[in-house]
Order: sequence, then structure tokens, then C-alpha cells
Amino acid sequence: MTSHTEAGLDPRAFRRALGNFATGVTVMTAASGEQRVGVTANSFNSVSLEPALVLWSIDKRSSSHGVFEQASHFAVNILAADQIDLSNRFARSRDDKFADVVCETGLGGAPLLSDCAARFQCERYQQIDGGDHWILLGRVVAFDDLGRAPLLYHQGAYCAVLPHPHLTAEALGNASPSAFQGRLSDNFYYLMTQAVRAYQADYQPRQLASGLRTSEARLLLVLSSDAGLALPALQRLVAMPLREIEVSLDVLRRKGLLDEHGQGGYCLTALGGEQAERLWRIAEEQQQRVFARFDASQLAAFQAVLAEVAGLG
Repeated sequence: MTSHTEAGLDPRAFRRALGNFATGVTVMTAASGEQRVGVTANSFNSVSLEPALVLWSIDKRSSSHGVFEQASHFAVNILAADQIDLSNRFARSRDDKFADVVCETGLGGAPLLSDCAARFQCERYQQIDGGDHWILLGRVVAFDDLGRAPLLYHQGAYCAVLPHPHLTAEALGNASPSAFQGRLSDNFYYLMTQAVRAYQADYQPRQLASGLRTSEARLLLVLSSDAGLALPALQRLVAMPLREIEVSLDVLRRKGLLDEHGQGGYCLTALGGEQAERLWRIAEEQQQRVFARFDASQLAAFQAVLAEVAGLG
């Protein structure tokens, strides 16, 4: 455990510690005149029910802040689990973030993204100075609950909602033998999610015990298999926002696990290779522990089915 006091507060370590708090992912949108802006944010939170108030914060250096400050309304688009591409699009600077994006026009001209988990249309209520960010409060005047599973964000990586494995175990323990027969036991999606929960319950704590966040471990494992990858290729493989990839790369460089390679690529140092091997051993030990009771033909068939379903076959 590493403790930090205010006098010696490391901004990067502080940000990394904050990453332990899992959040949803939103795209905040607004319009002023002909100008539309959108910003990916995980600082969204509820404030009050009566009146209905919500808040989020924006970096004072953001080029989009002027529009949010001038606009009469802004929209909170809570992204669904399959909208990682939208999160990445609005997280980076580009000339027209809305190009080819399907959206409606909401109150005050704020763009409303399609197929989200939920959307809130807010009247600008108050702006508060919050250090290097502005805290924007909005009064909710309309909302849509679209009932889609949300996209989550934890330790610099995108995640999806799964019930806690302990709760799942309790439910299974209290259920009658007939409760999981018939149509439920034949549902592949149900069986796959149950399998993932059971697998992660033991594996993830062992991986985190290495001292690396999930995002950092993921980068090490990818680069140990394919050295020299640059940011665009890394982003496709690790399913993380570009900003968090950059933060994780910086952490790994400072730990002496990573170095730059060639034209914007990255490779592991000798120390990084050793750490990656430890991570692979953890993964292989877990795999052996779980699948030891199955024979080679069963495992080959299982692997082939998974690869095909994942689009990797």
C-alpha cells in the first residue's frame, strides 16, 4: 500500500487511485448557434431529486467549454455497453465529432445520441469553480430511459455489468434443482456470463496482486505478444480510451517496464518482459486450474467455438 499526503500529492498517482471508483460513461453535448460540441465524461452524478439536478465537470482548458457556457441546455447521453466507439470518438480532438453520428436535436439544440442506455436533457442551472475544472449543474427537464445495459469504466478500461459472483453463488445455493433446467440451462448467453463470473472471481484478484491495474496488465500482455505496436493498433486490441492508454503507458514507462520503439511504437524492457511472464503464469495457472478436468478434444472444440463466436476463427 502506498500512502500520499497533500504536501506530496502526485497528480498521476492521484488519478490512478481515483480509477478504483467504477463509473458509467457519458457523452455531454450542447449547441450554441451553428456550433455543436460533445465531450466524453465519467464525472456525471446526480445531485437532487427536488428539483431534479445533475452535475458533471469539464477541464477549463477544453475548447468545448465556451459552447457549454453559452448554451441554454446540455444533454447527458449515458452510453450503452456497445458504444465504445462513440466514447472514443468524443474523447479525442477532431474537426467534426458528429460526422456520420446518428442523433436527434434536443432542447436548446443539444444533440441527442441514438441507442444510449439513458438520456437527460438539462437546462443550464449553475457553473461552479472546481480547481482546474468547471462544475456544471443542470436542471433535468426531460429524460429517456432506454433500458440498455450501460458501458462502465474502471481502472482505465471499459467494462460491462455483471452481477457479483458471490451474489450469483448465493442465488444458485438457494435455488431448487429444477430452477436451472429447461430453457434457462439451454441459453448460451446465460451460461457464458455465469462462466465468466466464476472465472473472474478467482483470477482477477490474483492479477491485481501483481501491483498493476487491469489496464496496465492488459497492455503488457498485448505488447509481450506483439512488440512495436503504435497507439492506433494498441487501442484496437485493448478496448481502452486513448487517454487512458497514454496514462497507462506513462505508468509502465516510469516503472521501467516499457520503452518506445521505432516510429511511435512501444516494446517491453527486460524488466517488463519478466513482469509480463509473471502475468502469463497467473493466467495459465488459472486456466489449468479451471480446465484440468477436461480432455484435449473437449478443450480444442471449446476453443474453436469461442474463437468463432468472438470473430477470431
